[in-house]
Amino acid sequence: MISNQVIQTSIDELRAITKVDLAVFDRNGTEVASTATTTDEMTFSPDMIASFAGSPADSQVVGGYHFLKILDEGEIAYILAARSSNEDAYMIARIAVSQIRNLIIAYKERFDRNNFFQNLILDNLLLVDIYNRAQKLHIEVECPRLVYVIETKTENDNGAVEMLQGLFSMQNGDFITAVDERNLILIKSVDRDESPEALLQTANMIVDMMNSEALLNVRVSYGTVVRELREVSKSYKEAIMALNVGRIFYAEKKVTAYSNLGIGRLIYQLPQNLCRMFIEEIFNGSQIYDIDDETLTTVNKFFENNLNVSETSRQLFIHRNTLVYRIEKLQKLTGLDIRTFDDALTFKIAMMVVNYMKFLDSVEL
Repeated sequence: MISNQVIQTSIDELRAITKVDLAVFDRNGTEVASTATTTDEMTFSPDMIASFAGSPADSQVVGGYHFLKILDEGEIAYILAARSSNEDAYMIARIAVSQIRNLIIAYKERFDRNNFFQNLILDNLLLVDIYNRAQKLHIEVECPRLVYVIETKTENDNGAVEMLQGLFSMQNGDFITAVDERNLILIKSVDRDESPEALLQTANMIVDMMNSEALLNVRVSYGTVVRELREVSKSYKEAIMALNVGRIFYAEKKVTAYSNLGIGRLIYQLPQNLCRMFIEEIFNGSQIYDIDDETLTTVNKFFENNLNVSETSRQLFIHRNTLVYRIEKLQKLTGLDIRTFDDALTFKIAMMVVNYMKFLDSVEL
């Protein structure tokens, strides 16, 4: 149902233009919104409102006030009262009734669309229901779409929703919804020949805007472009997979595309028992899970510099011998000399598998 604040804003704007005081009540006589001041209140007994609600008349004048019914699909949603000292008060009241009725319709349609897209991405709709409901909600069926998942890390952040709604509008075929407390879903309409660079640019824009305007440190992932409405769930599942893979293997990246997951995609789809066998085979019981952060930082920087000892020591501001000492210390622990390509590749993959195992353990907890 439409919020009381929206109704209050609507009648306040009419009051500012027409100078006619208005008040809105539910059918039980409880005040929903009013433009009356504390010194000039529009107060009515609940019995008076309930009596009018039960009468067959759509409007009537009682005690110097116009009363009108606001209907929603033939049922009384609200009762509107307008002070009748102004000869145009009845006309203004009719305008207010029309405006609030249209707001109810718009909010119901928005809710229906939200419910539709939530069920669509979760595969809760039959194929015939998708097309029937899309037609009723005036949603184009054959339109290229892409699903972005925005992980906000905060529950029910209205600021993030409002920010996205300011960037993307339903008029352009875009829709924003959510299926849990921490992830927002953007179903974006795209051009048929939209380039991968443009899709990435949109994701980066979301990250930058959320960071600078809403002060949120978000992660964004997205699936592939689908051609029909019924395939939107496919793009959503791809975006969720990209989000998880990015969180596990590419934590330094704020944007992850399903089409660019690399070896992380392969490891993510491996069975858990196979991963454990691989770790045991490579490290033969060594405490691979207990490698300290300093060593991991050193190794990652070493890999970034293509196994170049001199450049890595320079960027880490440490002596070359210190870097060699850390590498040899790791070799004693794991049996792998990461100064050689084969051992470096093995260690890189093994650490990705370890991160995946840690993720699975955290999910089980």
